[in-house]
Formats: sequence, structure tokens, C-alpha cells
Amino acid sequence: MAAQSARLMVYFLTAAWLAVENEYIALASTTLSLRLIHRFSDEAAKALKFSPSETNGSAGVSSWRKKSKDYYRVLLSNDLHRQKMKLGSHYQLLFPSQGSNTVSFGNDFGWLHYTWIDIGTPNVSFLVALDTGSDLLWVPCDCIQCAPLSGAYYSSLDIDLNEYNPSDSSTSKHLSCSHQLCESGPNCKSPKQQCPYNINYYTESTSSSGLLVEDMLNLASGSDNTSNTSVQAPVIIGCGMKQSGGYLDGVAPDGLLGLGLGEISVPSILAKAGLVRNSFSMCFNEDGSGRIFFGDLGLATQQSTSFLPLDGTYKTYIVGVEACCIGNSCLKLTSFRALIDSGASFTFLPDEVYEKTVNEFDRHVNATRSSFEGYPWKYCYKSSSQELPKVPSVTLMFPLNNSFVVHNPVFIINGSQGVDGFCLAIQPTDEDIGTIGRQDLGDSKTMSVTSPPDGTPSNPLPTNEQQRTPGGHAVSPAVAGRAPAKPSAASTQLISSRFCLLRLLPELLLLLNIISAFKANTGIL
Repeated sequence: MAAQSARLMVYFLTAAWLAVENEYIALASTTLSLRLIHRFSDEAAKALKFSPSETNGSAGVSSWRKKSKDYYRVLLSNDLHRQKMKLGSHYQLLFPSQGSNTVSFGNDFGWLHYTWIDIGTPNVSFLVALDTGSDLLWVPCDCIQCAPLSGAYYSSLDIDLNEYNPSDSSTSKHLSCSHQLCESGPNCKSPKQQCPYNINYYTESTSSSGLLVEDMLNLASGSDNTSNTSVQAPVIIGCGMKQSGGYLDGVAPDGLLGLGLGEISVPSILAKAGLVRNSFSMCFNEDGSGRIFFGDLGLATQQSTSFLPLDGTYKTYIVGVEACCIGNSCLKLTSFRALIDSGASFTFLPDEVYEKTVNEFDRHVNATRSSFEGYPWKYCYKSSSQELPKVPSVTLMFPLNNSFVVHNPVFIINGSQGVDGFCLAIQPTDEDIGTIGRQDLGDSKTMSVTSPPDGTPSNPLPTNEQQRTPGGHAVSPAVAGRAPAKPSAASTQLISSRFCLLRLLPELLLLLNIISAFKANTGIL
């Protein structure tokens, strides 16, 4: 019975492996031919590198096949060895070729975080916003209606931004309507037509549209023990010919890097190509700096929480908040689901949770309620001194007693003599699902952008010391499947402290579960 179950486990392993392999093959648009051989044949034994002693020499496989545990042990070892060959034993990290650093420019660019990326051959540099709430990487391209790209238009820039032209890149390819990643395929007049895209974001009248192309994303790889090496990865890029709404008003003027769960996102494509594990980390410091790494699994000791399905499928980064706490007081009936969205800066709570949270916050604040013209928040206070008074922290509690603490959850309003007042930087939403956004709180700082440095930049890797910075928080890899994600608002909003987001390869988790079941049925260690 154990041997029979073991055979079933191998069949499942093979099926799972073939499913993953077929996805790789479809993405690369290659053809595959294969020859089937019996698993107990001499040829199979040679292919799996069994020694004569393991097959009892002249007795061959007829004697060895009876030792099913030995067979499956070697078979499993071989599969794991193949996996290491594909991904590398130490799982090197990938990051943009100009460096892993990210930066926020405060209100000048909608409070979002940005990084430089290089696209095409020869490469062209783009300052793209980082958005976990959408999937597509798009940049201004063959512009019909784009944001101004002159550095003189933006107070934080000292260089001009670039426009992408696919015809100038020797590695660019049109993505046809017949391609599996073309969602607009059914609406095309011909399968050979270039695939169009049109994304409407949650923010009113904010959209990007154009044509899809495939081109090289220039990356670098490295680990603690190796020097950086260049990596070119073919990815899908939106040639953004026409933008609207916030994308014309200073938000992501040079493009957007979607980091969602969809198959068209850069993290998904890099993972399917076998370049990295299907995870990435994005960490933000309070001073607006940060870093991004593809394939980063973070620390085993960091806090974690699982992603939740939406309508039965994993469409985006949804987590479950069990309670909201003000100071040391955790409120009853304040559980809710929330979208983790680096493309949003405000934090939104469902109406009922919002009312309980702000009322408790108000009870803890020793200051007079006030209002400040032009600020969107309801709970604002007048400061009686030139310094910020003591305010309680806001803590989001997750399953297994994990927590995310916002130590200073207020937006400071400065006047000529110092602090005029402050507002609780949380907004209500009439939706069932809230949003945990990203913005540096406190004094906004203007940061200048300089031309990308020549040569290989300094790329500090996420060391243990960096990830354990006091006051920092991390969300470790959470289990999730992949499904097309509905894009979120790349608009203005906020949350404090350092934040890390990572994700894992769902197929790998399935494989590990199968292996565990295989061990349980066979007794193999």
C-alpha cells in the first residue's frame, strides 16, 4: 500500500513539474519534443545516475524495482537537484541595474516610491513608480498624451525624463493579439495585430493605454558572497501612448512598475523564467529611502501573515486584520480585510472600523480639535506648542499575534513658528476592504534626483542588521496563488515605519506539500 501511494506521489510530482514546465515553455514561445521511457527501465536507471550496486549489477532493474523506497528516494533527490540547478543553490537576488535603491519625493510625485530602471538595447533609463496594486510595467512611449518629461517642470528633478521608442531598441518585439498574455485578444481584428492595452485605475479618470511590447529589462544579480553581474530579462512592457488623470498631474510621469500577482507582472515573469523565486521585497525607511529586491525571501525570524483570496481566487495582496489598537487599547469588532498597496499613500479603514478607531484616538489625544483648509483628514488638532504633542500609536493586529505598529500615525502641519497642528492620517472608505497604503509621515522632505551614475553602482544587500533596524517591520513571504489583479489607485496616501512586502512561488509551495505527503506515506526522511 505504501509503495502504491508512493507511486501516486511520484505521478503528482511529475504532473506538477510538467505544469510548471509547460508554463515556462508557453511564455518563451518555444516547442518541446520528448521521448517517453519506462521508469523502471535500464535507460531510466542510467538517466537517474543509479550505480550498478543500487540495481544489483546483473540482476538489473528487475531486482532493484522491488526496492521502491530506494527508487523514490533517489528520484526525489534527483528532482531537488534539478530544482537547484534551475534556481541556484543560494537563490541570488535581482535588482535594477542602476541599483536597488528606491526614493520618495513627498508631495512632488504623489507620495509614491520610485526607482530607476533600464529598458531596451541600448538601454534607456526610466524613473518608475512602484505599485503592488497593479500588474503592468508601462512607460511613456510614442506619446500622444503624456505627462511633461522636462526636468524643469518638476522641482525635485535636475534631469529630463525619457520617452521609450520601441523602434530604437534592437531587442524589442511587438506582442501580438494571439499571445497568451494579451487580455484584449478577443477584441482584436486579427491575431497578428499588435496587442492593445487600456488600464483604468481606481482613482477617478486615471488611466494608461497603448500597445504591449516585449523588451529587455536590465537587472543585476548578487549575493553576500559574490560580485554583481548583469542580467537581461525579457519582460512585457506597456508602450504608454496616452495617460489621463493623476498620471498627467505629477504622479508617475515616467511610468509605473506593477508588482502585483498577475502573470504579466515583472516578478511573475522573472519567476517563470527560473531567474528567481517568485518573491520580492520592498522596504521603506522613514526618511523616504528604501530598496527593492526580486527573489528576496527575507529573514526566517520576521513576522508574517498569509494572503487571503478575493472571491475565491488570489487576485491581489489582501491580508486579514484581526483588530485595531490605539496605544495599549485593542478595540472590539475592528477586524477587516485590507489591500497592501504601495501605489496608495493613505490608509483607508472600512467605515465602522474607522469610527471606532478615530474615536478612541481622539480620547487619547490631549489637544483641541481643529480643521486646516486644504487637508482631507477629519480628525485634526491644533498644537498648543511649537512641538508635536505626544500621540498614541496605531497598531494593526494580524493572526498568530503578529502586529504592525504605526508609531506616529499623524501628518504634521508646519507653520512659520513651528508645528501648527496635526491630523490623524487615516481615511474612511465605504468598501468592505480597507487599504494599507504607503507614505512617509511627518515633515515632508524634498529630495533631488541626479543623473544615474556611470558604471556599477553601490547596491547594499538586505543584511540581517538592516532588516532588524529598530522601529522597522517586515511582512514575510505569504502563501498566495496567482490570478489577474485589478489595478489599484496610484494616487496620494499614507502609512509610517518601514514596510516590506514579499511573495512566494505558489507552485513551489504545492511541490513542498506533495513532498511532505510523499514522506508521510513512504517513511522516507
